[in-house]
This record gives sequence, structure tokens and C-alpha cells, in this order.
Amino acid sequence: MKHLNVEFFKGCNSKTAISEVSFLLDSEDKNKLNQVPWAKYNYLPRVHFAMAYGTDCIFLKYYVNEKFIRAAHGAANTAVYQDACVEFFISFDDEKPYYNLEFNCIGTMLIGYGETKTERVLLSDQLISQIKYQAVINNDQRGNDVHWELTVAIPFTTFCFHKLNSLEGEKCRANFYKCGDNLPKPHFISWSNIKWSEPNFHLPEFFGTLQFFIDQPVEFKDHCNKSVLH
Repeated sequence: MKHLNVEFFKGCNSKTAISEVSFLLDSEDKNKLNQVPWAKYNYLPRVHFAMAYGTDCIFLKYYVNEKFIRAAHGAANTAVYQDACVEFFISFDDEKPYYNLEFNCIGTMLIGYGETKTERVLLSDQLISQIKYQAVINNDQRGNDVHWELTVAIPFTTFCFHKLNSLEGEKCRANFYKCGDNLPKPHFISWSNIKWSEPNFHLPEFFGTLQFFIDQPVEFKDHCNKSVLH
């Protein structure tokens, strides 16, 4: 089972500019999505992510290189998983229900909550609109792949079935994914491996763990209360 320590960005919160969050995450350790659970879908794009958290939100940035992209969905809670898509699933307090947060390459979001793939409650457009994002799409210099990045700042209020005042010291269960159901090369990739007969990300028994921590005060990095050189 995978494990990730999530660093605290002192001074950062939901009001911090998403461009600044994106810049800061570039300096964090990058985690690979390299599990290909289903041999039938063996295409493996290059995907990494960086993660941190602030006083009232979670910060997440994906870095993707793949041969094809698609962004057909522009409205919230539509089938973004059919596009070039990255996903983040998380459960709190070792509970069975979990949140699924899914984003296509232009930042369109699908977010739900429930215990199984079919038993989901979709979040309101109002809650989804509180998530800040920055999407950047470029061809690489050789022109072989498309490189795209997505940065999101997810307020604690997004997790509306919980009252989160802080994540300091919390241990959660989570997984990270990359997919593209309707791309020329469909694929289903995960951070923590999944052992199942057919593609399915909605299997919390295969989630890894996240530990949200804060260093000793003397070692704090005041990330967002200082000028950042871009």
C-alpha cells in the first residue's frame, strides 16, 4: 500500500493566487502514477503529481505527458473521465464513504460522495465553483506528446459531508488516477495499485494513505507570506 506525507504550506489558504500555488508545488517532491492494473489497457502516459495543504484547503498539481488529449466536456458533473482526465479520491476518519474529484485537462470537474461507484451524491455547482484551478496545455519540443498541467486548490468546504477545520496530523485514505475512456488510447492508471477484474477506480479497499503533517515551528517555511520570484 502506498503512503504519502503531505507538507503544510504555511501562510497559504483558499485566497492564495492559484498561480502562486502552482509555482510552489513545482518545488515539491513529484509522485508517479505508474500502476497499470488492467493488461488490456497497457498504454502508460507519463504522469506525476505534487501535493500540499494549507490552513483551509488542499493543493494538488498534476503533470501529464500523453499522445492524445480530449476536452469535450465543459459543464460541471459531466463525463470528464471520457476526456484526458486526472482524479483524486479521498476518505476521512477511515469511513467507507469517499469523495471522488475528477478533472479534465481544461479544469472541468465532476465531484461526488458515497460508498460505492453507483451510490454517489453529486456536489452542487456552487460548491464546485469554489475550487480554484489553473490548466496549461503545450506540445513538447519534439512534438511527440502533449504536455499538460493542472493545479487545483480544494477548499475544506468542498468536503461538505464533514466539518474540517484543519488537517494537521490527520491520516486519510486516498488514491490518484489518470484515465481517458474515449481517447484513441484508452487507459486507466493509478498511484496505489488495484487488483480487480475490470477497470474500476471506485474501490477504496485499494486506497493508499496520506499523512498531513507540520514540521517543528523552527523549521516552518513561510511559503505564502513572502515574495516569490517567478
